[in-house]
Amino acid sequence: MATGARTAGGGTQAGARLAARMGRLGTETAFEVLVRARALEAQGRDVIHLEIGEPDFDTPGGIVEAGAEALRGGWTHYGPAAGIPELREAIAAYVNRSRGTAYGPEHVVVTPGGKPIMFFAMLALVEAGDEVIYPDPGFPIYRSMVDFVGGTAVPLPIREANQFRVDIDELASLITPRTKLLVLNSPGNPTGGVLTPDEVAAVAELATRHDLTVLSDEIYSELLYEGEHASVAALPGLLERTILLDGFSKTYAMTGWRLGYGLMPPPLVEAFGRLMVNSVSCTSMAVQRAGLAALTGPQDEVGAMREAFRRRRDLVVDGLNAIEGISCLRPAGAFYAFPNITGTGRSSAEFADTLLQGHGVATLAGTAFGDHGEGYLRLSYANSEENLTRALGRIAEAARRA
Repeated sequence: MATGARTAGGGTQAGARLAARMGRLGTETAFEVLVRARALEAQGRDVIHLEIGEPDFDTPGGIVEAGAEALRGGWTHYGPAAGIPELREAIAAYVNRSRGTAYGPEHVVVTPGGKPIMFFAMLALVEAGDEVIYPDPGFPIYRSMVDFVGGTAVPLPIREANQFRVDIDELASLITPRTKLLVLNSPGNPTGGVLTPDEVAAVAELATRHDLTVLSDEIYSELLYEGEHASVAALPGLLERTILLDGFSKTYAMTGWRLGYGLMPPPLVEAFGRLMVNSVSCTSMAVQRAGLAALTGPQDEVGAMREAFRRRRDLVVDGLNAIEGISCLRPAGAFYAFPNITGTGRSSAEFADTLLQGHGVATLAGTAFGDHGEGYLRLSYANSEENLTRALGRIAEAARRA
């Protein structure tokens, strides 16, 4: 018998032996960098935060009041696993209006944040040996979840030479008889790249021809700076093979509220509902009432936030392109810049560490988002124009010393 550590109560406690699958579980580097940045601030250092991907705005007041009123009104109990009917109806109506789809409330599952939709999709669909194609560089949780459930993660390179969009021919070359799921993210994190309608149609054709399910992460759909958002779910036959992920965090500055959703074929709704019951039971009822107010109330502040991000985007991109050794495409969506820093002679990790430790600017190495992120940094421009201007000056200084 293994000897355990003695507890305060005088007994022994056996050492916890983690399951092997825990070694396949990744993380988000943004939170690790945030901890390092906070530690520097605790030492009196001035740090400009460009690492965390969340709006710096407060949640609009009407949404906050709706949540508070829900708490006062008794919306504090368990609710349906898939979400309250009123919110599911409002989500279906919003998505149909914004994407040209034909969803009903029976297609909707409400979750505490958008990540459960990713996780549930992998748990419900992917078995050992199944291949999942995902964007690289891309949101790191995609690969983490594929690895965790025992699938085979197949990176789809997202290249600057292609404006950080999907190369359809390259995608087609990666599909095999074992491919089960394709992950899309447009507008994309970390690059801000946006698929064109023609590219979305080409993806839909490949998914249909090869009988693939598509996990379409559209969390940044309202943060598009030109053109209209194109969703694969709107194309003929794709409603039945798409899991559309969206939520309230980015659009309504509600990251801490934890409210997301997925739209999918009803058989998957039933499966996701069971996963909800077995994990978190349901999403907070009061938070769902706040989400209902967000979707059905005034949208002026959404537009105002988008325009503020547009100004910040232009400030950051123009500033980066003025720095020797750095170049940056102008992102079409989201609130990230993904500058090429190969001209500094530093690796992504080295330059990101130099910026944080030596110059007080917290950024993320491109490799935090996959191997194809080498040579890049991700900067979130969800910060004030004053701080962004200060950060650009520090980045220029770091580049000169590289």
